[in-house]
Amino acid sequence: MELKITILSLALLFITAQTISPVSSTTISLYNKCSHPVWPGIQPSAGKPILARGGFELRPNQAYALRVPTGWSGRVWGRVGCSFDAATGRGRCATGDCGGSLYCAGAGGAPPATLAEITLSSGGAAADFYDVSLVDGYNLGISIKPFRGTGNCQYAGCVSDLNMMCPAGLQVRASASDRRVVACKSACSAFGSPRYCCTGSFGSPQSCKPTTYSRIFKSACPRAYSYAYDDPTSIATCVGGSYLITFCPHH
Repeated sequence: MELKITILSLALLFITAQTISPVSSTTISLYNKCSHPVWPGIQPSAGKPILARGGFELRPNQAYALRVPTGWSGRVWGRVGCSFDAATGRGRCATGDCGGSLYCAGAGGAPPATLAEITLSSGGAAADFYDVSLVDGYNLGISIKPFRGTGNCQYAGCVSDLNMMCPAGLQVRASASDRRVVACKSACSAFGSPRYCCTGSFGSPQSCKPTTYSRIFKSACPRAYSYAYDDPTSIATCVGGSYLITFCPHH
């Protein structure tokens, strides 16, 4: 079940969805706090069901509640600057594009894209795991906030707009004529060196340490993964919670 509504009813999303949902599901709500539309993409892990056809549009101040089955895992990201044909659903996005389709249908987003990653437990007292990752770069702020869970249940995500502080070598600009920074590549994507990608002789937590670039990412998003072997406390846990994923939480 999906509910597409304005922010005026956001507080009711969890109550309504939980009331009409079976015990074997969790509510994940997506809220667009940006001043522009966002087209969320949703990619399940292998063997998990596709939710909401994998993508849709969220206007500013709209929210969308998803009923997610127990044990589901996957990632959510925000696509920006999209244009789709109303009849075919074909088009493209400036960032986070998933193969030129409104409905990602299991496909992932092209980096750079900020990722919200969630692994739900199979039930009982086991914990869910969730994080916001900048390993594939950054295109807009995302946060994950749990509700009504028990345990750690901490906020995960960004507190600043990383595009505003992105180093020149990592910047992705809108176009040749529009020089706005619309995304920030990871150092691994930009330079491809083992030191930044944590590969080869740098392929362990002991040898792959934070870099100048990952520290900039960490400054903007202190509760997010900034590179492959970032502090494992960037992964949060919660038991029995529902989750609110917000785009542009700093707005």
